[in-house]
Amino acid sequence: MKFIYTESHKCHAPQYEFNRDRMTTYSESPARAEIILWALQKSDFTEITTPRQYPLAFIRAVHDSDYIYYLENIYSVWITEGEPEAGVIPHTFALRTMSKRPEKLVNQTGYYCFDAQTPIVQGTYEGALFSAYCALTGADMLLEGESAVYALCRPPGHHAGRGIYGGYCYLNNAAIAAKHLSQEARVSILDIDYHHGNGTQEIFYDSSRVLFVSIHANPNRAYPFFSGFADEHGVGAGRGFNYNFPLEEHVDERQYIKVLEHAMDIIQQFDPGFLVVSFGVDTFRDDPLGDFDLSLESFSHIGKRIAQMRRPTLLVQEGGYNLQALGEGVVNMLWGFCYDFSVSA
Repeated sequence: MKFIYTESHKCHAPQYEFNRDRMTTYSESPARAEIILWALQKSDFTEITTPRQYPLAFIRAVHDSDYIYYLENIYSVWITEGEPEAGVIPHTFALRTMSKRPEKLVNQTGYYCFDAQTPIVQGTYEGALFSAYCALTGADMLLEGESAVYALCRPPGHHAGRGIYGGYCYLNNAAIAAKHLSQEARVSILDIDYHHGNGTQEIFYDSSRVLFVSIHANPNRAYPFFSGFADEHGVGAGRGFNYNFPLEEHVDERQYIKVLEHAMDIIQQFDPGFLVVSFGVDTFRDDPLGDFDLSLESFSHIGKRIAQMRRPTLLVQEGGYNLQALGEGVVNMLWGFCYDFSVSA
């Protein structure tokens, strides 16, 4: 399996995030990608591809133009206005009763951002853009005949919507890749991050071209709280093309695989030409942001199950915050996927 990686992710390196009642060390650090890269190289995944660059039209196919402009320009304006150099963190948020966008860019922070844990620093836009390029390159490699590609995307993307960001996500890498692939065939997105991919759901909620299936923690108790319930099925042309499987805490491998197989049945019935997997290692039992009970070996079994769908597959990196286990979790997933893909061919 080929994988895509760029050093440009290091441009995005906030020192702090605002968490609960204080500034804390930023969890989604550059070390995440470096640890995954090291683990892949140690495990003989050595076919590293650097991403191609793409016109902004590929990003605008998913994200609003005014939102992209904001991401590109807000930090310099923020600093000019004398705001803290630690990063752009909103002063207020646009509630349902306060949804008009102010004219001044520096006052738009809470219009586009939905949490205080996702700062923008000087290199955030470049890092996010190249993360999207990784996913787009992987999509093009599928179109060119590769059976499976892994995109080591950082920052992650599945919480970013058409015009919102949060959850450490700025541009929705999986959605951008899926939109590109959907010009050629129908696409299924399988999101197996611990947290619900609210941004991906929003982007394709009215689409019958892209099926979104997500297995995640119950939003009644887990981030992002306002999205990911089982009764969210899509609207308009997208009605019936959105499936959520919210799970309770301490889900073990047996229970998780049972839900995964149900999700796979739905995807097989949709019969997509391509599969995009939003893959998070934060379902690991010792991840600091999760509470499932999956072992590192579980990722091998999950990879094998997903490979059984026999679809050209792009695996896109999302979460995973236990730095001691992150690399092994990714490697196990990819080895499991590659093994089943090869023996079934």
